[in-house]
Amino acid sequence: MARQKALALSDLVQDQATRVVIDDVPIAVVLDSEGSVHAIGDTCSHGQISLAEGFVEGDTLECWAHGSAFSLCTGIPQNLPAYEPVPVYVVEIVDGDVYIDPNVTKEIQQ
Repeated sequence: MARQKALALSDLVQDQATRVVIDDVPIAVVLDSEGSVHAIGDTCSHGQISLAEGFVEGDTLECWAHGSAFSLCTGIPQNLPAYEPVPVYVVEIVDGDVYIDPNVTKEIQQ
């Protein structure tokens, strides 16, 4: 499957996660304070909670339930209780729209 339009760039609020679902894959999309758009798996690897309901802090998205913060760039948890990463998806911006392929993830560099 190829990339698909997830939402318009104008739909994003800086430093706030937005949940989208593409081909039954929940994804949290974030426009960070530097103007970069990130897409990570929307399900916390610890508690099966939507990360889009959490808090953006710098380059992390923190789960509201148990406080695990995940890197927006790598998906790696920065603190416990989570210890498994979440997927990070490739984002493309075309004509003001955000495109994501839910079958293509970035390779995690630990």
